[in-house]
Amino acid sequence: MNDWLATHGRRPFAGYAAQHFEWQVEHGVATVTLHRPERKNPLTFDAYAELRELFFALEFASDVKAVVLSGAGGNFCSGGDVHEIIGPLTKMAMPELLTFTRMTGALVRGIRKCPQPVIAAVDGICVGAGAILAMASDLRLCTPRTKTAFLFNKVGLAGCDMGACAILPRIIGQGRASELLYTGRSMTADEGLAWGFYNTQHAPEAVLEAAQTLALGIARGPTFAHAMTKRQLHAEWDMSVDEAIEAEAEAQAICMQTRDFRRAYEAFVNKATPVFEGD
Repeated sequence: MNDWLATHGRRPFAGYAAQHFEWQVEHGVATVTLHRPERKNPLTFDAYAELRELFFALEFASDVKAVVLSGAGGNFCSGGDVHEIIGPLTKMAMPELLTFTRMTGALVRGIRKCPQPVIAAVDGICVGAGAILAMASDLRLCTPRTKTAFLFNKVGLAGCDMGACAILPRIIGQGRASELLYTGRSMTADEGLAWGFYNTQHAPEAVLEAAQTLALGIARGPTFAHAMTKRQLHAEWDMSVDEAIEAEAEAQAICMQTRDFRRAYEAFVNKATPVFEGD
């Protein structure tokens, strides 16, 4: 069985050598750190592409159970680099532009479809594509100084970027999402917390640790079941209630066949804490 898994691509990612961001794996939690602090961690073409490839590849990670997404130097991400992305885009023809926008959209699909829950630890500036990365994550933590803006209209573009018009209203509601996408204004940390965009707020020096602690708790849980929960949260956007109930019945029946379900039962009977292994 191990040979079969190796042949089919399941492998450890602790040794992954990232080129355009920092990467580390500890106790089943991977931390991705955007690391261009002198520019507030903007994205480049290469960073977009590498992040997209990474998140799709995480389906085959044997040692990553949860992911934390963060930024260095007191900021999360200032979006696409003005000089390395925005400038070149103004000189591209339509086929090249569509290739780029499809690539950025694929990054969001990768975050949504990888089986691991993704937690964004957001401090400081979180704008443009940075706000999209936070939006695409499963859980989001902020600090009092976090400023989040979907400012695409500020550069003459539509707010419908990388799935924003589909995902953001589902998080904060249609009216609030419309306001942010039409005006490009910053959502304060308190607004983001009150509206449900952010789950919790922490001191700047504590937000990354809080995200990693949350991720560690998730990683120690029944990770096969967590992946099923994530899949259903995404898939049920397009289902009727009746369809969702049936889909969840099938999903839960599958989870009931796992060893983790049996481990939880045996631990309960023996008045012990279950140790989940993800199978």
